[in-house]
Amino acid sequence: KMSAVFLLLLVSTANIGAVEEKGLPRRESRRVSCVRCCGPSEQPVSVMSSRYTRMSSDPAYSVPKVQPTIDITILKGEKGEMGEKGYPGAVGKEGERGLRGFNGRKGQKGQPGPQGHSCKQLYAAFSVGRRKPLHSSDYFQHVTFDTEFVNLYKHFNMFSGKFFCYVAGIYYFSLNIHTWNFKETYLHLMKNEKEVAILYAQPSDRSIMQSQSLMLDLQEGEEVWVRMFKRERENAIYSEESDVYIIFNGHLIKPAVE
Repeated sequence: KMSAVFLLLLVSTANIGAVEEKGLPRRESRRVSCVRCCGPSEQPVSVMSSRYTRMSSDPAYSVPKVQPTIDITILKGEKGEMGEKGYPGAVGKEGERGLRGFNGRKGQKGQPGPQGHSCKQLYAAFSVGRRKPLHSSDYFQHVTFDTEFVNLYKHFNMFSGKFFCYVAGIYYFSLNIHTWNFKETYLHLMKNEKEVAILYAQPSDRSIMQSQSLMLDLQEGEEVWVRMFKRERENAIYSEESDVYIIFNGHLIKPAVE
């Protein structure tokens, strides 16, 4: 019995070997060499990173984006006061010149002016002063001046103390003097040989400034000047070398139309 079993095992083993030889080709042994299977940019990734990539690309696993919002009405404070005005900025560049505007309406014709003269200037003005005091020793005493402020075209004669009219027209004159303590002040503003205005101040224990002014219509060749008038009392006007207290002014307002 044992021998029969042993024979069966040998037969089955032999059959199996024959089947393997017939059904499968015989592998030859050869030397296997190492081959690079991926490039530098194709390095294998970790399991966690690949899993995260799959989840982020899948809409079912996408992470929602959180957008914070702030309610401005809650943080807004009260309106502040207006600040001080700042310094003006630098002046900008000059702009381009604009287009020429429309012509305006023609105005009315003006009045004719005075007749011209090739050798005469239609202006006249003077302002002179006196630095020395003056007492009236005669009944009438001419007042002269020693300081010249303005004397246009020399129409005022400093030697005689008279203004000579070269341009006929309306003139304005003013006389300013300083009174003397306890002395009377009496002066005439003269046109030719006739007094046209008076400057007067009574004697007092203090000196004061007095003035007189007027307008005159002068013809060419007429003269305007100042004189002192002595009465029962002593008459004087005060001035100093360092200051000017006596001033006589005159100028042409409107020349006469010939």
